[in-house]
Amino acid sequence: MSRVYPFDDAATARAAIGDDGTLTEWNEGARRLLGHPAAAVLGRPAAELLADAGPPAPPRGPRWAGTVGLRHQDGRTVPVWLLAHRRSHRDEQPGGWLLVSPLTDARPPAADDPLAQAGLMQSPCAVAVYDDRLRLCGMNAAMARVVGLPAERLRGLRLPEISGSPRSEELERGMLRVLASGEPLDVETFLRTGGEDRAHAWLARMAPVRDGTGRVRGVCLAAHDVTDNHRARQRLHLVNEASVRIGSTLDVTRTAQELADVCVPALADFVTIDLLDPQEYGGEPPARVTAPVRLRRAAHRSVLDGVPEAVTEPGAAEEYPACSPQADSLTAGRTITTSVAAGDMDQWLHWHPERGERVRRLGIHSSMSVPIQARGLTLGVAVLTRHRRPDPFTADDVLLAEEITARAAVCIDNARRYSRERETALALQRSLLPRSLPRTAALEVSSRYLPAARAGVGGDWFDVIPLSGMRVAMVVGDVVGHGIQASATMGRLRTAVRTLADIDLAPDELLTHLDDLVVRLSEESGPDAGPGEAGSPGEVGATCLYAVYDPVSRRCTLARAGHPPPVVLPPGGTPHVLDVPAGPPLGLGGLPFEATEVELPEGTVLALYTNGLVWCRDRDPEAGRELLHRALGAYADSLDATCDRVLHTLLPSGGAPDDVALLLARTLGLPASQVATWDIPADPALVAPIRKQVVEQLDTWSLSEAAFTAELVVSELVTNAIRYGARPIRLRLIHEEATLICEVSDSSHTAPHLRRAKTFDEGGRGLLLVAQLTQRWGSRHHAEGKTIWAELPLFEEDQ
Repeated sequence: MSRVYPFDDAATARAAIGDDGTLTEWNEGARRLLGHPAAAVLGRPAAELLADAGPPAPPRGPRWAGTVGLRHQDGRTVPVWLLAHRRSHRDEQPGGWLLVSPLTDARPPAADDPLAQAGLMQSPCAVAVYDDRLRLCGMNAAMARVVGLPAERLRGLRLPEISGSPRSEELERGMLRVLASGEPLDVETFLRTGGEDRAHAWLARMAPVRDGTGRVRGVCLAAHDVTDNHRARQRLHLVNEASVRIGSTLDVTRTAQELADVCVPALADFVTIDLLDPQEYGGEPPARVTAPVRLRRAAHRSVLDGVPEAVTEPGAAEEYPACSPQADSLTAGRTITTSVAAGDMDQWLHWHPERGERVRRLGIHSSMSVPIQARGLTLGVAVLTRHRRPDPFTADDVLLAEEITARAAVCIDNARRYSRERETALALQRSLLPRSLPRTAALEVSSRYLPAARAGVGGDWFDVIPLSGMRVAMVVGDVVGHGIQASATMGRLRTAVRTLADIDLAPDELLTHLDDLVVRLSEESGPDAGPGEAGSPGEVGATCLYAVYDPVSRRCTLARAGHPPPVVLPPGGTPHVLDVPAGPPLGLGGLPFEATEVELPEGTVLALYTNGLVWCRDRDPEAGRELLHRALGAYADSLDATCDRVLHTLLPSGGAPDDVALLLARTLGLPASQVATWDIPADPALVAPIRKQVVEQLDTWSLSEAAFTAELVVSELVTNAIRYGARPIRLRLIHEEATLICEVSDSSHTAPHLRRAKTFDEGGRGLLLVAQLTQRWGSRHHAEGKTIWAELPLFEEDQ
């Protein structure tokens, strides 16, 4: 069955063979070629038309071509060149093979036939031919339109003479290579053609022109305008560049500047980035705004030095009325393009004369305002302006600007959210850290705290806690993680340390209790990790170093939980690491801590720090410790100066990668002349002589005014120890500048209790009297028993 075609069906011999080998199509051209009418061959095996004996082997692949001897109707053999295509079963078309062959009467056009020249002269592709001297021989109409000059006027000229562009010399050098090598060459370049102001992107394809002997006689140049493809690649490259360059930091201003830098000069000649102030909207950017709009300049960029287009400097705020492109874009929630020529900016420029003067002086002609929006919030507006580029913004430019701005908006919002959380965490951190360190007679101290430059505020902390007996506790700790949660956990741990220190726990015992607290915090934080998830130890972790220094004995007791050991600088010596048992980090639970005791001569400098001080990605921790030793070794009687020197030596100029807490302490000693000690016999009748010796000692210290109160307190504490304590019993008086400390120690571990005696009770009023007469009192336990202490304030008249 033959198909009907809208053109001369007999110009080609065409037949089709089904999968079963029978003929399914036979056109008029096939009849003319072999003489068989369609009715005589359709449905019959195609092999019957073969002049050779036996069926041929089935062709392989989707196509086959070759000469086959076919049987004519009159019996003769006709050699026929066949082109066969494999057909698949689709669109109701049967499978098999389609065979075609041009008829023998097809002839090439004569030399004077217009069709013979159509390939050159009437081709839609711009083509020009140059001779072996690279002078123009001829060009077709398409090339003449590209050049913008008639071909007959240009014949005999070289390409640079025709174009006048320096880039045409590059093309001519390419043609010279083709002429010399005989090999084709493709060159992509930019040229202004036809007198246009804007350059187009061209793909120049050059091929050698040969004569009948194969000798190269010239060069054929075909030019293809690929400007649209080039612009598409540029836009894709710009979007890719924006995704790489924008958002390199979590700083709002830096991110805004990166957006402006990407758009200039690729998309505009001048770009401004203005952001809303969230504080004017209750701390959170709004979904929509109304005019007038107050914006703060975050960044701008220009192709001109000094940014002469800018009326507002970065950091300054300005109010934009309803007639401004910025306000119109933000209130509409979409991109708005304006043009000076169309009069779109007249009202705005009249309202702001200074801006209008700069628009006229610099030749600004087009503007595009793109709202910066992310996660349903309006953050600000980007305004792109052109004055050097003569073309206005197109619809493609709008899409590109919106794509880049949308990417930048997410980065700006991320930076805004991070900055807000960082500021909140930093405020929380500073409120939880000590604002000033207490002045004590045991230590001279100085400290520094620096939040991480990029990772966010963490949970590092330090503290100095006065204890009884003029002793002082020093604490440095580090909570795992960053952000508000880490700061809040740090506050809870710091409070816990102060509470545990107040009951005078030994360093190893204190860390054991603190470890239990961290385990409980981990269990409490478990449900926050996800629905149905139980907390487990290790979700909250921390390290800590706790040290207690006694200025009377000049001994220091230390214990640490996974924290870096302190560095000690002895008077006249060199810095070295103090050997303190490491202990497990807090939060593992059930593991023991071990304390060590060392003697520190008066004037020893002790450095306690978190690992952010010595840890750095570009530096080995051991190298960091060496730098710390070197900076600490230059100590010259100023702890503040030493703190600054340590930070300057160890931290990079861009800021610390992690939180840093540094505490420097110089030990002080209490002279033996300010301490008096008595061994108390276990006989209440001998308390009176002890009171007398106390009064005499106070006279020696010129503290006669405090003698009466001190005598009462000593009498009650000693009597209480004799009645309820165990031998040996010892009384110690410590005279500090503004305080007199009374301590009574015995070997009993029974803690005293303050109670209110009844009216007819003979005793029970001793500790109540002590509490009323002293500034503060308490007890502490140690390996040998316990100590009851009381502090009496001294005034100038007591001296």
